[in-house]
Amino acid sequence: MKRNKWMLMAVFLLVSTMALSACGTNNTNNGGNKGANEPASAGANDSKEAEGDKKLYIPVISKGFQHQFWQAVKQGAEKAAAELDVEITFEGPETESQVDKQIEMLQAALDKKPNAIAFAALDSKASIPLLEKAKSSHIPVVGFDSGVDSDIPVTTAATDNIAAAALAADKMAELIGHAGEVALIVHDQTSRTGIDRRDGFVNRVKEKYPDIQIVDIQYGAGDQLKSTDLAKAIMQAHPDLKGFFGANEGSAIGVVNAVTELGKQGKITVIGYDSGKLQMDAIKNGTMAGAITQDPIGIGYWSVKAAVQAINGEQVEPVIDTGFHWYDKTNMDSDAIKPLLYE
Repeated sequence: MKRNKWMLMAVFLLVSTMALSACGTNNTNNGGNKGANEPASAGANDSKEAEGDKKLYIPVISKGFQHQFWQAVKQGAEKAAAELDVEITFEGPETESQVDKQIEMLQAALDKKPNAIAFAALDSKASIPLLEKAKSSHIPVVGFDSGVDSDIPVTTAATDNIAAAALAADKMAELIGHAGEVALIVHDQTSRTGIDRRDGFVNRVKEKYPDIQIVDIQYGAGDQLKSTDLAKAIMQAHPDLKGFFGANEGSAIGVVNAVTELGKQGKITVIGYDSGKLQMDAIKNGTMAGAITQDPIGIGYWSVKAAVQAINGEQVEPVIDTGFHWYDKTNMDSDAIKPLLYE
């Protein structure tokens, strides 16, 4: 009987030990699950922190890549991006006549849900539906170089193209003796820059110089070859032409090419707009009298800086005037002008 009693006690102790072991195992598992959950939770927090630390993204969509002007704008945009620690992309269509291609780029940029967009419109009206989409998605839009016919952009960083083209008209009048026939090659009649440079020049001539006659205005899409052909046709149709205004880099180089090919150097006064090596060479060799330079680096810089300001809810001026200057042989190497010229 006594022996059975000890056997029962032994069994009881064995069962108790097993039960305690099982409880210990469950506690360990619970602790293990809790430990596994904690790193997962921390990982989620890390992910949120990483998302919070992610750089602001601002696509910059220009009117093209084919001219040195746009490369200088890109340089300015990249400078601002580096200073402000934001991510940008910079793209534009192959030519400044590809409005549809630019609209596709704008749509693709919106699909990426950027923090803001910087946009230089090839067509001041065609892009408005997509810009309205950006506004409804609370994506600030900054115009640069060429604005749109809308109040959607929070600001536009650009040259006062009307005033700059008026200065070009004043210089033309001075150089041709305030009388004679002149013509224009303009990059387009759809962008704000094309319209304003054309009208700025034409209206100044009409207002101040009654003895100057504008005999033709043609649109070369900023393409040098097309602008060359148009300029040659105008010169052949108007043998007494005294002056020619090219309203952007490609237009101006087309006029220079036409004057050179037809042997009209020194007979036709050529005034350009923008800079670049070919225009600078033409001024140095006397084929071009001078040109208006913008501040393309400043335009690019302010397009990105203003976008960051808008993202941060800061007040932005409705227009950021980036300035313009006349340059010719006499001042193109000066400290004031040389940094604004690009090669």
